[in-house]
Amino acid sequence: MTTAPAPDVPVLRTRAEVRDRLVAAGLDADAVDLVVAEALDEDLGGRGVLPAGTGHGVDVTSVATIAADATARAAFTVRRPGTLAGLDVAAAVLAAVCEPAGPLEVTVHAADGDRVATGDVVLGVHANARALLTAERVALNLLTLMSGTATATATWVDALAGSGTRVRDSRKTLPGLRMLQKYAVRVAGGVNHRMSLADAALVKDNHVIAAGGVVAAFEAVRAAFPDVWVQVEVTSAQQARDVVAAGARDVLLDNMTVEEMTAVVAELRGRAVFEASGGLTLASAAAVATTGVDFVAVGAITHSAPVLDIALEFL
Repeated sequence: MTTAPAPDVPVLRTRAEVRDRLVAAGLDADAVDLVVAEALDEDLGGRGVLPAGTGHGVDVTSVATIAADATARAAFTVRRPGTLAGLDVAAAVLAAVCEPAGPLEVTVHAADGDRVATGDVVLGVHANARALLTAERVALNLLTLMSGTATATATWVDALAGSGTRVRDSRKTLPGLRMLQKYAVRVAGGVNHRMSLADAALVKDNHVIAAGGVVAAFEAVRAAFPDVWVQVEVTSAQQARDVVAAGARDVLLDNMTVEEMTAVVAELRGRAVFEASGGLTLASAAAVATTGVDFVAVGAITHSAPVLDIALEFL
């Protein structure tokens, strides 16, 4: 038996309503639509690899087993505790597939950033049954991936709690899904690093070698792009002193010991922000935070986070 949602629980019926929520969350609704369309094309169209006559473009199982006018109610149910992200992205998938097939109701029972427990229902849906099952895997793929990123980020947020140090992501994201993964980092309490190679500079070891030195590399970037924020990676206290003296205001301390980082931050505090990077683990998070760094760079929250187990179940 199902019951009507409480008056304050959002119920989405159209793609326009979903897009409004995406925009309100700070996401580019057009970009989300492109991701959804690409994922649905991959799942339904087979990217042109299916031979003619095999049901190209059709969910053959659902078409064969479910009447065209049948409707169904279903729930997206959490199977493992974690942190949510991507509810409205999943709703965008449901709207793209289900709205053209008939009346749609997506009931939103939670919010991105919420900590959830096993058994929690985070979305409810009432729609054409064929369309619902056609949308199921893409909606779950995006929702569980984003929630996995959020869960991994929240674990680091918890490990750093009370220290003043925050976890920051990187460009080590899944191709085509950077916007969604970085959004998941934000809602879980993490901080985004640059979105692309164009919106900020990061001087790394290979740039240093090519430019002939860390200060030379920093000054070359600043001369070519004076309005672009520049972060400089260093591997020693002397490099840190040199680049800060040259004007660097964001310094990445790469593969340095806790003792080395503590000394650098204490000496140069107030002249730049500092980020620790290289081989960081949850076990070492508290120790690294004691150095006084502003951020820890953790690529694993995007490139290696396991998905959060969420299932769609017919009611």
